[in-house]
Amino acid sequence: MANISIASPFIGEEEKQAVMEVLDSGYLVQGPRVEAFENGFADYCDVKYAIASTNGTTALTVALLTSGVQAGDEVIIPSFSFVATATSVLSVNAVPVFVDIEPETFCMNPALIEAAITEKTKAIMPVHLYGHPADMPAIKKIADKHNLAIIEDAAQAHGAKIDNQPIGGWGMAGFSFYPSKNMTTGEGGMVTTNDPDLDKLARMVRNHGMSQQYLHEVVGFNFRMTNIMGAIGEVQLKRLPEWTEKRNSNAAYFNQNLKTVRAPITREGCYHVYHQYTVVVPEGANRDEMVDELNKRGIGCRVYYPLPIHCQPIFKDENSQLDLPITNNMTERVFSLPVHPNLSQADLERIVHEVNSL
Repeated sequence: MANISIASPFIGEEEKQAVMEVLDSGYLVQGPRVEAFENGFADYCDVKYAIASTNGTTALTVALLTSGVQAGDEVIIPSFSFVATATSVLSVNAVPVFVDIEPETFCMNPALIEAAITEKTKAIMPVHLYGHPADMPAIKKIADKHNLAIIEDAAQAHGAKIDNQPIGGWGMAGFSFYPSKNMTTGEGGMVTTNDPDLDKLARMVRNHGMSQQYLHEVVGFNFRMTNIMGAIGEVQLKRLPEWTEKRNSNAAYFNQNLKTVRAPITREGCYHVYHQYTVVVPEGANRDEMVDELNKRGIGCRVYYPLPIHCQPIFKDENSQLDLPITNNMTERVFSLPVHPNLSQADLERIVHEVNSL
């Protein structure tokens, strides 16, 4: 039987035609297609401004710099995430400070944030992991109380909502359009904000610090999105609502039928977009053996993430005494199943059968 892949990016004829139009125009870098994509993405996220970037990591870097994070400042983040959450902090010479997560949602636990705040803390960077929004109302209260910036790592959460409000507007946010994400531009990222001053500064930071040609007002970088990527993004954004509905439909089928693992839990009032359908194996079960067996049976599944950030070689020495029990426990017990919109009903049934047979 054919393997069922963990991700399945879709590039159709409309995307190909859009790319050819850009190539024929000769306008290849940060042109009108990027601007149109930015405007469309801002509307989709119900924010005033969206600033395109080269990828999700540089989007976070732009957001950090724009929010005033400087060398030696501390940024509070979860350790249960992809390493770019932390390395984006390092890229601006700031210090990531790790806190534990909620076992239900896998997102940063707001109850642990205040204990991590010091006089050096500048920002809080929650991660909407796997497509489930972090508890932004609680995090916003803490940030406002301590006058801290909020930077949402929304790389996996295009369209996720809290009380029908899309994430991306709680401060600044960084999205990713890597091929495995819910929509893609090949690579690419986006910064969102409702603040006109932050919008203006972010656009300078991503374009060599320029507000006009050859006038460099701040230190900036070449983080520009190409017009080719913008054209693909325009088309993909139109498809995203339908794809998200299909992800939710697939997840609902799994929720109803999987018996041997714990299904993802969605907090009341939240809308999950299921970038990953991440399950938890019972205590004492050998997660790695289960994953290996499923892959042998043609069910593409993967562990996101097998080693928490604070235990990675680049951080391990300075965090050797750090105690993040929920992060460590979930790292040993989670794995993700295919949930992408290209799955057929037969695929869903086969996945359920194989998981339940373990």
